[in-house]
Amino acid sequence: MVSRVIPVDPFDLIIFGGTGDLARRKILPGLFRRFCSGQMPLNARIIGAARADLGKVDYQDMMRNAISEFDTNRNVENAQLDIFLAQLDYVSVDVRGDDGWSDLAALIRKDCINAYYFSVSPGLFGDIASRLNAWGLATPKARIVVEKPFGRDLESAKNLNAVLSAQFQENQIYRIDHYLGKETVQNLMAVRFGNLLFEPLWNAQYIDHIQITVAETVGVGGRGTYYDKSGAMRDMVQNHLMQLLCLIAMEPPSHFDPDAVRDEKLKVIRSLAPVEAYHVVRGQYDATLAKNSYRDDAENPRSFTESYVAIKTHIENWRWSGVPFYLRTGKKLKARSSEIAIVFKKLPHSIFGKSSDEKQNVLAIQLQPNEGMTLDVTIKEPGPGGMRLIHVPLDMTFADALGEHSEESPDAYERLIMDVIRGDQTLFMRGDEVEAAWKWTDPIIKAWETRNDVPKLYDVGSAGPEDAMALIHRDGRRWREVK
Repeated sequence: MVSRVIPVDPFDLIIFGGTGDLARRKILPGLFRRFCSGQMPLNARIIGAARADLGKVDYQDMMRNAISEFDTNRNVENAQLDIFLAQLDYVSVDVRGDDGWSDLAALIRKDCINAYYFSVSPGLFGDIASRLNAWGLATPKARIVVEKPFGRDLESAKNLNAVLSAQFQENQIYRIDHYLGKETVQNLMAVRFGNLLFEPLWNAQYIDHIQITVAETVGVGGRGTYYDKSGAMRDMVQNHLMQLLCLIAMEPPSHFDPDAVRDEKLKVIRSLAPVEAYHVVRGQYDATLAKNSYRDDAENPRSFTESYVAIKTHIENWRWSGVPFYLRTGKKLKARSSEIAIVFKKLPHSIFGKSSDEKQNVLAIQLQPNEGMTLDVTIKEPGPGGMRLIHVPLDMTFADALGEHSEESPDAYERLIMDVIRGDQTLFMRGDEVEAAWKWTDPIIKAWETRNDVPKLYDVGSAGPEDAMALIHRDGRRWREVK
């Protein structure tokens, strides 16, 4: 297989929060991998900006240690790392004052792409955007990257969009959701729109229901203070699961370009039916002998914040009329697994007798930990003894199918940062998408608050609360096993 890595144009990437956890764990190790692959030019520069009083060499040493610790995909070669680190610079900046801004402005080149990564609290987004404009850095070629959360409700999302759009055009704002950078997530569009086999079947005539699961084994330890003000609905459903739902359900765009794709995603969100109270289950993980409860981890003994959500919803359009979408996400579950399962309808008539039609074809798209796809099909069991049917998966695990070349695939942050430099917004959320998602999510959250809803407890290491099982069982269906 021939590598198709194409170098990007020269750029200056300025990372506000350049000493933070995200920069150390994801951004800099990801950029180093792109450098090693030949995608990052030698005249590109990365400038860390934070309050810490560091020099350029101090920052380079910090990132040397971070890359050595967190770049788990390769054995770090010191010669390559030295060349990469030489492209790093650092400025001590007060984002709410004027200190350091003249030094930063002097460093940034005006003859190349300028990308500003806001790896900071959302409360600082407006301050940074305003100062970039005040110091003449919000040029037409500039791009800003903002991390979630994009608000905590519709009103705050609108305010945040207004603050950013006062300084930058929409085509300069990149709202990053790392789930959209995953190889398998992008393959959703390739599978649907690049294969005649699937697209004719992608509708209510052939599909019984769709399950979207994002299960985590970790709790909220270390980020309990943030999470307790957010919860699974705001932290996962409103963004990650919503985006997966859009990619599964959207109509074919006229062209594969950013606004055409995002126009179709927006239509899906606006077509989501309101969710009744009995179609939502909130959960909170409980203590076991060896594990803390959510309240222990959040250090809030009276917390009613959910660590688990399951939802049944519908999309009110012709393609999906009558097809339920089941969404669930939770922490401290039995396994780490992110999966989308398209469950097809049963045979209208089986020539092999009643015992043969119990299983349905399922296209399962695994997002993590092992990216790939399987299609469950029915075949004859080998050997004599009559027509005995068994169900087997046609397996396309990427690591197996692509062999050694699967390691060349960049992780989500690598891909998305390079898309920012290219100016490709396809995998980034548009402002109206964010607001539409909150418009659907807000009534669910407000209904919980009005009812003083108490989350259902579930055991650490389980598949979630029993009420979530009933949510789908009463429809005569079952959740796929979390494994």
